[in-house]
Amino acid sequence: MNISIKSEEEIEIMRSGGRILFRCLDHVLKDVSPGVSTYDLDFTARSFCKKNNVRPAFLGYQDYPSTMCIGVNDIVVHGIPSKKEILKEGDVVSLDMGIIYKDFYVDKAVTVGVGKISKESKRLIEATEQCLLDAVMMAVDGNTIGDIGHSIEFQAKSQGYSVVKQMVGHGIGHALHEDPQIPGFGNSGEGIILKSGMTLAIEAIINQGDEAIRFMNDRWTTKTRDGKLSALFEDTIVVRDSISEMLTRE
Repeated sequence: MNISIKSEEEIEIMRSGGRILFRCLDHVLKDVSPGVSTYDLDFTARSFCKKNNVRPAFLGYQDYPSTMCIGVNDIVVHGIPSKKEILKEGDVVSLDMGIIYKDFYVDKAVTVGVGKISKESKRLIEATEQCLLDAVMMAVDGNTIGDIGHSIEFQAKSQGYSVVKQMVGHGIGHALHEDPQIPGFGNSGEGIILKSGMTLAIEAIINQGDEAIRFMNDRWTTKTRDGKLSALFEDTIVVRDSISEMLTRE
C-alpha cells in the first residue's frame, strides 16, 4: 500500500481546487428544480469547468461518459445523467463530482431535495450529512481508518438507517483514487493509523432501508435493492494534528 503524504504546497493546490469545486456544485444546485433533466445539470457543471479552466475528473474515467454522477431517489451512486431523467417535486438528488486542478484531484458530493420534500426525505439528508461531519472530526493524526468508519456507521444506525458497504471513500490527490480505502463502517482503533498530511475523500453513503444495492445494466448505476431512498455526502479533507481541514468547502 502506497499512502501519499502531501506537502503544504500540494495541499494549497488542492485547497484552491476544492474551492472551485465547491463553487461549481453551488452553481449546479441553483438549477435543481422540477422539470430540469439530470443532463441539464451535467451540462451546467461541464460548462463551469470549461469557464474556470479545470478538467472534470469523472469524464472518461474508465469510460464514464459524464461530468457528474447524479442519483435520483433510489439511485445510490454513479447514476449517469440523462435527457430523459426529469426531476420532479419531492425527489431526492445526489450530485457527485470531481475536478483536476493543476494536476491534483478533489472530489465532493451533496444531496438535496427538489422543491418541497417529505419529512422522511429531509431527515435522511440531514442524517447523512451529519454522518460525514462526524467522520471528518475523526480524521486526525493518530486516529485510525476504523475510527472514521465507526463514526459513520454509529450515526447512521442510531437514526435507523444503514450504510452501503460495497462503496467506500478513498485517498485522493495525485490520482482520483489513492490508498487507503475508507469504508463507512468499522471498529474504533482498528485499521491504518492516520498521519498529518494525508488527503482523503470521505464518503457517507446511507440508505433509508436495507444496505443491499443492485447494479444496473449500464455497469455504473447502482440502486437500493428495496427501492427506498439513498443519500450521499462527500468532502475532500486533509488530516491534521487536532482538527482536520475540509478542502472542498468555502
